[in-house]
Amino acid sequence: MNIWSWFGGKRDEECILPINSSLSVTLHQDQLKTTTTVACSRSFQEDRIWLNGKEEDINQPRLQSCLREIRRLARKRRSDGEGGVDLAGLSHKVHICSVNNFPTAAGLASSAAGYACLVYTLARVMGVEGELSAVARQGSGSACRSMYGGFVQWIMGQREDGKDSVAQQVEPETHWPELRILVLVVSAERKPVGSTSGMQTSVETSSLLKHRSDSVVPARMKEMIDAVHRKDFAAFAELTMKDSNQFHAICLDTYPPIFYLNDVSRHIINLVHHYNQHYREARVAYTFDAGPNAVIYTLQQHVDEFLQVVKHFFPPETNGGQFVKGLPVASTTLTEELRQAIGMEPMVKGISYIISTKAGPGPCIVEEPSQHLLGSDGLPKESA
Repeated sequence: MNIWSWFGGKRDEECILPINSSLSVTLHQDQLKTTTTVACSRSFQEDRIWLNGKEEDINQPRLQSCLREIRRLARKRRSDGEGGVDLAGLSHKVHICSVNNFPTAAGLASSAAGYACLVYTLARVMGVEGELSAVARQGSGSACRSMYGGFVQWIMGQREDGKDSVAQQVEPETHWPELRILVLVVSAERKPVGSTSGMQTSVETSSLLKHRSDSVVPARMKEMIDAVHRKDFAAFAELTMKDSNQFHAICLDTYPPIFYLNDVSRHIINLVHHYNQHYREARVAYTFDAGPNAVIYTLQQHVDEFLQVVKHFFPPETNGGQFVKGLPVASTTLTEELRQAIGMEPMVKGISYIISTKAGPGPCIVEEPSQHLLGSDGLPKESA
């Protein structure tokens, strides 16, 4: 699953081709993941899909694009005489079951994780190998980046057919082991404006977006990739926050304007800047995708203290033991000097919970049959 990326919009909505390149970090599956099981059988009467326990419309256009493309690649491999292709299975219907362990459609890149997982699983079932990011892109643009682990760029490409609009790994997940990511879940509710419709409106109405794609992003991409290569957190942090701010400036420049951030989001932004100003260096960085939830980047040595800061200024409504999930975090004491330096009023109920994680790999195979989502009858083992 990737969760941080540079917003760009699309130059071609049907092929999902962006107006600029972008960069993301794939988060570790031990904390945030989409699990997908695909079954193929001659006994299935039709293609079907279940998401988070509920059957959904299999005829959704982007989903159909991915299915068609994987089947086309499988037929091509068969006609080319390559081994490993189940000839009979190509004419069978498929059942797909997918579950997220994080909020869906809340600005946490659920579509990116979902389509990357779907395309990877379908390809395994149908014997398709090779570069699959262009297929995942047809489901969700950012899904192409989720096909790889670590730091990944989505190269915008120039061709009208989109064949050169693919993802490329910049550095693997092992490159920067000290980097930590904290997902501050402000709201797990569905977004009032979806990412796709919002971006398209921005493309049509925002003059700032054109300036950004033409004049800002190309140089910023080079700077960010260089910062990642060098593990330069100060440069990484500043670029990340500036780009997040510009994304939401574009949202306001859209007509009518789009509001993804809320009061809690803005308090988090202020908290980060006050914290960094106190230490006179960038120790933490925020970024917000198309939703109010914050993604915080920091180094391992600062995680414990910064989380205590968050707990103090956004006190959990219930048992604090359930407030932080994921990678373990040690308890520490805040100094009065730091509390005074931040100088904000605590906001109760501002943050639902926090996920502590790090960079992770791309799609992986779940070998344990008990964790597969479909039973021997091809139906979900559990349903809502």
